[in-house]
Amino acid sequence: MKAIVCARYGPPDLLRLEEIQKPMPSDDEVLVEVRASSVNYNNLALVRGKPFMARLMGVGFLKPKHKIPGSDIAGRVEAVGSNVKQFKPGDEVFGMLSWGAFAEYVCVPENALVLKPVNLSFEDAGVVPEAALVALQGLRDKGKIQPGQKVLIYGASGGNGTFAVQIAKSFGAEVTGVCSTRNIEMVRSLGADHVFDYTKEDFTKNREHYDLILATTGYRSIFDYRRVLSPNGIYVATGGTMKGPKAMAQVFQALLLGPLISMTGSKKMGIMTLKKRQQDLVIIKELLEAGKVKPVIDRRYPLSEVGEALRYYEEGHTKGKVALMFDTFRN
Repeated sequence: MKAIVCARYGPPDLLRLEEIQKPMPSDDEVLVEVRASSVNYNNLALVRGKPFMARLMGVGFLKPKHKIPGSDIAGRVEAVGSNVKQFKPGDEVFGMLSWGAFAEYVCVPENALVLKPVNLSFEDAGVVPEAALVALQGLRDKGKIQPGQKVLIYGASGGNGTFAVQIAKSFGAEVTGVCSTRNIEMVRSLGADHVFDYTKEDFTKNREHYDLILATTGYRSIFDYRRVLSPNGIYVATGGTMKGPKAMAQVFQALLLGPLISMTGSKKMGIMTLKKRQQDLVIIKELLEAGKVKPVIDRRYPLSEVGEALRYYEEGHTKGKVALMFDTFRN
């Protein structure tokens, strides 16, 4: 089978499409023929080996321990292990891995998959899992979202942000999105009640306060966010700017300063940790099938051009998600 292989850390140009051995599922695994995937921040971190802290968290200190990147998958079940009860060959599924998705076939734990939404193509389903789970868990688990709350999504036009706007609306929140000029109408179309163009106006100076702020990308000081939080408000960082001197500063501020700020008053500030929960994928599937959430795809690339897809993603201006399609080298 064909797979994208990352033999050493460096720019996406180093990635190679290679022929490798097709895997076999263990007793508790499902072998999936992957039809689509997408680009996420952790995929780029595995390829570049940056931020350096990622190497200390088990991906490999000097070179990648797991040579096939990729986390989102949508595809068709090829075979199942002897203990698998939820799926059978031919089922159309989607889910999330830690790595290994950029390959024609991948073995996946049974509890990392759910049936693909019936109203979505493989391509649409392939961009959903990680970004939608980040949005759901950031809003619901860390953010404690409640109906009627005023919620601000910073980076509302990005991969996580587009899902966050829609999921926040599904909880009954009043949603404000922050994005650039070219994305204002798109964010409104997703259901945002108010939209700030960060290139022209500063949301911290409009005298509005928010019960929950989800910062998915970009950079603002944690103290800017604190200033516009309601007295018992919650701030959650899920991401930051992709490059430059402030790369990841938003995340590190939430990680290091958030707990200290939270101890000195009623406002809570911090960062979320994504958990791979099958039951949350079921919730996302139901929202997609009900039409309450829809994926936004900026660009589509064949798997063979994953290096170019990662470079585009790294620029930090994607409108929604970057999709990877696998059919081009199967025909």
